[in-house]
Amino acid sequence: MQALPSWQLFALCVLTWGTTWYAITWQIDATSPEVGVAWRFSLAALVVLAAWAWRGGRLRFGAAQHLRLALQGAFMFSLSYVAIYHAERHVPSGLVAVGYAASPLVNGLGARWLFGAPLTARFVAGGIAGVTGVALVFAPQWRAADAGSAVALGAALTVLAVALSSAGSLIASRNRAHEIPFWPALGYGMAWSALLTWALVFAGAHEPLPPATVRWWAALAYLTLAGTVLTFAAYLSLLDRLGPGRSAAVGVMTPLLALAVSVAFEGYRPDALTFIGAALAVAGNVLMLRGRTGG
Repeated sequence: MQALPSWQLFALCVLTWGTTWYAITWQIDATSPEVGVAWRFSLAALVVLAAWAWRGGRLRFGAAQHLRLALQGAFMFSLSYVAIYHAERHVPSGLVAVGYAASPLVNGLGARWLFGAPLTARFVAGGIAGVTGVALVFAPQWRAADAGSAVALGAALTVLAVALSSAGSLIASRNRAHEIPFWPALGYGMAWSALLTWALVFAGAHEPLPPATVRWWAALAYLTLAGTVLTFAAYLSLLDRLGPGRSAAVGVMTPLLALAVSVAFEGYRPDALTFIGAALAVAGNVLMLRGRTGG
């Protein structure tokens, strides 16, 4: 990753994360969401921890550290992704992606409430704009008389996913203070999330074995290797080079690509209100990022 120029790393992150939302739909029509999530993070944990061990990294951590990593994995990966996969059963994947424009505001408010982190007026204004934009994006779907209940459920699951993911991010921010290296923290967090999700699979009596179809397994390979392992490596390289301010532009561009993918492949037909909402959500995120990072 270090050999690639920054613009290529940026493009890799946006193109990959912007298309993973659609790749999820290749699995949820054949298996329960819990099964897709369990397989994804089981394999991702194996790849990350094996790569870390191959580089000679330390794999042994204490019980207290594993408890923190288990909490991080439960919220950031297992429960939030199960909610995402379920949400995409009811609304186009691009709408769920745009819903994540509310994440920075939720994270900021949570950090303020739990840790006393400062909030600027610009950040709050940007967050309100982002949430308003998300509501406008969902509004045309609600107006469809034959889809009201499905859209309401999809929107509720998206809100739940954002809340769970934000809780995981707040736990991760506390975990970093304990100086666990990023890659083993990521790998063990995914491993614990996989264990929890497998428990949900068996508790719900879901069939744990996926179908023997190229489509399902191709989606799993893409989500695991490209959407989880490769893109995290690229994003970390960007963070090292550009800092959190400019690197966060990845999160602004990704929902726009996801929405375009839904238009191209899921038959989603946006109207003027959708475009206004998407623009407002992106503008709100830009304003929040500038307010927190100083550009």
